[in-house]
Amino acid sequence: MPPAHEPHIHRYQRWLGQRHGLPFDSYDALWQWSVSDLDAFWRSIWDYFELQSPTPFEGVLVEDRMPGAVWFRGAQLNYAQQVMRHADEADAGGHPAIVWCDEAGLARGELQQMRWSELRRQVASLAHHLKRLGVRRGDRVAAYLPNTAATVVAFLAVASVGAVWSLCSPDMGPVAVLDRFRQIEPVVLIACDGYRHGGTDQPRLPRVAELLAQLPTVRHAVLLNHLDAQADAQALAAPQRQAHAWAALVADELPFEPEWLPFDHPLWIVYSSGTTGVPKPIVHGHGGIVLEHLKLGTLHNDIGPSVEGGDRFHWYSSTGWIMWNCQVSGLLSGTTICLFDGSPAGARDAPDWTTLWRFAGLAGVSFFGAGAAFYASCLKADVQPQAVADLSRLRAVGSTGSPLSDEAYDWIWRRLPQRGGEPIWLTAIAGGTDFAGAFLAGHRGLPVTRGEMQCRCLGAAVHAYSEPDENGQGRPLTDEVGELVCVRPMPSMPLSFWGDADGSRLRESYFEMYRGPRGEGIWRHGDWLKITPRGGAIIYGRSDATINRHGIRMGTAELYRVVEAFPEVLDSLVVDLEYLGRESWMPLFVVLREGHMLDAALVARLKAGIREALSARHVPNDIYQVSEIPRTLSGKKLELPIKRLLLGHPVDKVLNRDAMANPGALDWFIALARQRGGSHVSS
Repeated sequence: MPPAHEPHIHRYQRWLGQRHGLPFDSYDALWQWSVSDLDAFWRSIWDYFELQSPTPFEGVLVEDRMPGAVWFRGAQLNYAQQVMRHADEADAGGHPAIVWCDEAGLARGELQQMRWSELRRQVASLAHHLKRLGVRRGDRVAAYLPNTAATVVAFLAVASVGAVWSLCSPDMGPVAVLDRFRQIEPVVLIACDGYRHGGTDQPRLPRVAELLAQLPTVRHAVLLNHLDAQADAQALAAPQRQAHAWAALVADELPFEPEWLPFDHPLWIVYSSGTTGVPKPIVHGHGGIVLEHLKLGTLHNDIGPSVEGGDRFHWYSSTGWIMWNCQVSGLLSGTTICLFDGSPAGARDAPDWTTLWRFAGLAGVSFFGAGAAFYASCLKADVQPQAVADLSRLRAVGSTGSPLSDEAYDWIWRRLPQRGGEPIWLTAIAGGTDFAGAFLAGHRGLPVTRGEMQCRCLGAAVHAYSEPDENGQGRPLTDEVGELVCVRPMPSMPLSFWGDADGSRLRESYFEMYRGPRGEGIWRHGDWLKITPRGGAIIYGRSDATINRHGIRMGTAELYRVVEAFPEVLDSLVVDLEYLGRESWMPLFVVLREGHMLDAALVARLKAGIREALSARHVPNDIYQVSEIPRTLSGKKLELPIKRLLLGHPVDKVLNRDAMANPGALDWFIALARQRGGSHVSS
């Protein structure tokens, strides 16, 4: 069992008292200071983590507005430079930078490792070759890669030269990838020849060639031999495009010389889910991401340098989800990161929800994170992690992506190792791709209440707001459900949407609904939130997919917690179809365990359970059995697109099949929409 340690957030709080004479007797007092004195708080994060700039900066929050806040004007830094500050000390202590394996490696019990010095060497080599190929500051480098150490090397090399990184997972279809990459006009594409998922090889060379044919700005294609050692990079060459083998570009011994960049220099471009319309290309900057991810990872997730406590950080993610970026950011604090490339459920024909737990045991993970849906699946499968893996180093569990059910809290506390006779620390977080961070997260020193996130994050002026009045102003609510808003800027908020010259798309996405008392912008996130009297927080699902029955608003997550607690139910989705002048119709769709059918008895039990646990207003009009719930590539339920589809909107106007994890699941809902009279619905 790892030794107990003082929470990092307590160390920071003590440092504030000693260094700045700022004693805080509660977390609430600390949080209130962090959101009322933004200059002092974010300067303290810069100083506490000893960030470096070769030039002075004129202030912290130089221009206080949303959107368009200006931070640390005059400062220079580089994400990759911050990562490599830890290389020598970590190497001397014997701590690797990255450990990883894929499905085949896990089956053999083999873990691969990369030392910090080797990470630095490969990044320096690739950065040198990117510059040799003509890549300059601000150029976009796109990647189509799996979750391996090579992808981390590629990202850090791109960041080190001041180019702008953008990544898609190789399980994404060509339309979804092109919808993203065509907007940003990359000059380089780094891609793999294939990957393995669910026990099946997935060759990707033909798809890469298809992508390149539609990306005329790409002058250089780089091929990573991931599936087939014999795959030839020259297959990707064309008259206007050179091709290069990955292995040759990372082979040299060269000095690591990252460029000093302005604080707000673009670091990466990530994308909204793309379920409706063209995905929004969201640009984040080096400085804002470094500050936010050091604060979130160290203070809220309590993950420190591996040389101090031996921390090893894993958050299961595909490369198409923002949690990949958050996983890699463990390197910013000198933490060993643990990557798994493959299916969390084992082979398709033989599901095995012990997969990630066996990886966690093999890798010696101390912090294990995953989407809430993963824990729900483990609960349903009655997985017993400690029976299949040595989890003696595990001391924290993280969850995000959707609300975590009370039953999942109980499963985690019951099935995972206790620490000092207490249940393992469970930190549920909520944030988003939009600002690459968290609004709500954990605190190692506070109690954990089932169903709640522990606290609002430092520096995040988050509230639950009432409906806006005629001037666009809301009021903060306590112990009531309202819109999640952030009323002060954060450094990791988007610099822009790529190609949004006048900023109109950015304003429309986050700043149209609410205004401050002086007309200033207020960030509206699109989630239903309740701040509890004790300072915790509960997310009730997306506010744009909210049910409004008989004037009573309710989050879909409330209903899912009840329905998915039934042992027969594997998954569910509910929508409320509102009609002008007519009663609404609220159908519930359920996926059942093998061997179960939705008969009259189960329908009656489901409705009675919903009525008893929630209210009569929550009871659906009809319940349907379906084979799958449509989900995004990052695993979110497609509530709003299904709602619009069933209201009669054309399918091609409400979602993009290539942005779905399971596009075949859509056909049943299209048929239902036609049956209900949506004659203009087309497939």
